[in-house]
Amino acid sequence: MVRRPVVSMLVAALWGAVPWRAHADGDAFEEWLSRHGSRGGAGTAPAGPAMGRTPVRDAAAELVIAAMNFLDRPYRRGGHSADTGFDCSGFTRHLFSQTLGIELPRRVDDQAHDRALSRVSRDALQAGDLVFFNTLRRTFSHVGIYIGDGRFIHAPRSGARVRLESLTSDYWTRRFTGARRAQTFDTLAP
Repeated sequence: MVRRPVVSMLVAALWGAVPWRAHADGDAFEEWLSRHGSRGGAGTAPAGPAMGRTPVRDAAAELVIAAMNFLDRPYRRGGHSADTGFDCSGFTRHLFSQTLGIELPRRVDDQAHDRALSRVSRDALQAGDLVFFNTLRRTFSHVGIYIGDGRFIHAPRSGARVRLESLTSDYWTRRFTGARRAQTFDTLAP
């Protein structure tokens, strides 16, 4: 069962079946699901080819939902587990491994250059893409996961918790250095 209404709305946005801001709460989304069918009950994503879903969207949705389940987890330098907390690259590495079966390198710079990922332009971002930033005077010093609607989720810094941010904020716009997509998403596309 999905615990956060925002997760339900994200799933809907990933499928393009419900406008992102169409529903203010999870109850409206649950009602929509009951009218259009679901795969396994309340809080799950719409199912079936009639909804225009592809394996790519399934994988991206699973990645985003898994990431959202870690909202408010504490940042921990060098952290890479749900039990103790995450740093930015530990967060992305954990999610890609658990959700997509892709073993990313541990360091941000290495993730940005990993051969399992392909470059993506900012205007072509899709849910599940990794977004990279220069926060420490290095081209690839921070990473998060794009969730759609101009937002990304990440483990920001010591003393903070996993949270959502807008790519359009001045801070992140100035520091954006690139994006990468799992080749798995590319090979599953119709």
